[in-house]
Amino acid sequence: MSEIIDISNIIYSYIPVAIILVVALLMPPLTMFLVKTLSPRSRSAAKYQTYEAGSVPTGDARIQFNVEYYLYAIAFVLFDIEVLFLYPWATVFKGHGIMMLATVEMLVFIFVVLFGYVYLLKKEALKWMK
Repeated sequence: MSEIIDISNIIYSYIPVAIILVVALLMPPLTMFLVKTLSPRSRSAAKYQTYEAGSVPTGDARIQFNVEYYLYAIAFVLFDIEVLFLYPWATVFKGHGIMMLATVEMLVFIFVVLFGYVYLLKKEALKWMK
């Protein structure tokens, strides 16, 4: 008892995928072409200078930044990701019967992140100038 597979239904189910694929492949080159042709062009010397908030640039644009800036950025990203994990956790486990297990798991997660924060404080990595 073999069933006849209707090929036309299979092909019609892939039409939206093909349309999205064509649009995804055509959109970036089309957008770049439109920007290149429609945007104003300026070849003045002021365009190629270093930008310093409207003031006249002084010195070289290649300066060294303090590495502590990057430590602040990494610490911010870590704590920002923690908050991003807390919101979905709260919404997913809100109405389920596994709230106790989920709470314990989230407390372990918060403890690990806070352990990292205490480590940063002990190493004085969050002091701007040592």
